[in-house]
Amino acid sequence: MVQKLISLALRNRLVVLLAAAGMFAWGIYSVNQNPIDAIPDVSENQVIVFTEWMGRSPQVIEDQVTYPLVSNLQGIPRIKNIRGSSMFGMSFVYVIFEDNVDIYWARTRVLERLNFAQRLLPEDVTPSLGPDGTGVGHIYWYHLDAPRMDLGEQRALQDWYIKFALQTVPGVAEVASFGGFEKQYQLVVDPVKLQFYNLSLMDVMNKVKANNNDVGGRKFEMADMAYIIRGLGYIKNKEDIESIAVTQFNGIPVTVRDIGSVQMGGDLRLGIFDKDGEGEVVGGIVVMRYNENANKVITAVKAKMKEVEKGLPEGVTFKTSYDRSELIQEAIASVRGTLIEEMIAVSLIVLVFLFHWRSALIILIQLPISVAVGFIFLEAFGISSNIMSLTGIALAIGVVVDDGIVMVENAYRHISEAQLVKINESEKGGQS
Repeated sequence: MVQKLISLALRNRLVVLLAAAGMFAWGIYSVNQNPIDAIPDVSENQVIVFTEWMGRSPQVIEDQVTYPLVSNLQGIPRIKNIRGSSMFGMSFVYVIFEDNVDIYWARTRVLERLNFAQRLLPEDVTPSLGPDGTGVGHIYWYHLDAPRMDLGEQRALQDWYIKFALQTVPGVAEVASFGGFEKQYQLVVDPVKLQFYNLSLMDVMNKVKANNNDVGGRKFEMADMAYIIRGLGYIKNKEDIESIAVTQFNGIPVTVRDIGSVQMGGDLRLGIFDKDGEGEVVGGIVVMRYNENANKVITAVKAKMKEVEKGLPEGVTFKTSYDRSELIQEAIASVRGTLIEEMIAVSLIVLVFLFHWRSALIILIQLPISVAVGFIFLEAFGISSNIMSLTGIALAIGVVVDDGIVMVENAYRHISEAQLVKINESEKGGQS
């Protein structure tokens, strides 16, 4: 069988060359289409459900949030496992699906069940889905270099400008902010004055919430002009909070200023982000979506950051904390360097031992075609170009080289023997 294939290939050399050229072109196309990443995605096919209920203990969170969610998510088809985690003020439910399940189909099924489970949860407690990214989706970290801004202003800049801009980049699932603190108005009340005016903390909270809103009005026309009447009530500064009336005493309004004080402070936080022991910084983590090309996404994020940087305050710049593209480029450069080194070494060995340039050319052509075919199979089976797969290709290059040398030397030997036989036959014919 092998002999017939070899004979067929020798008789149709043009077809073989065209087939090799076609496979090489197909391989180049697969290289451009195949996702490139540094780390293979071996994480579980999971959907995360996050619920926040501030101020509650882990046991209360477990009983009233985590357990109802876990028990109602059990009936979703094609689920392998469900894990729940409760902590102070937060609940996490990890729904693990089978590996071949489409992640967006899974997220849809979980969202349908959450709509049903909402009625079992306490009032004002709303679960939400986590980002559609994998466990290795953290592809890029950055922080702000802003020596003239305090941490609160930096966090506000990150949350309300930078984050929204970077989330528009194709392939980005989420930009998670870290460091600094979120600004908030803090009302410090005097318990003695609350008791004097017969007020509770909930009364004060409800009054402040009710007064932080615009009031709708109506439209009327007068003298060929149309006017819209509405009340503007959104809080813009702490003086607005201090002027809110919470009750009345002997016909006199009692304001927030009368029962306490208002100050600007930072929200509760569970940790800080320190840069090399030099102090706290503010930044973000870019999370990539499922089945995206990490290298392309990082390139697009960097391009967007250059645009965003033009709108930053004077003296504020971006600094990179972690960039996976560096590891990706190193992996690609390693494979490229290995391929070039093997091609040069094999060519020299063949030329030295065989003194036959066409034999060396055969191996030089064989190596890139073999690598290109490898990328065809990577693309066909949905495997990204990562450290593992590229290392396998680099190791396989050595095997391809050994096989090429053996085949070329064997062919060279058979050709030499055939030529020797012809020479002997011609000499015998000349003597007769």
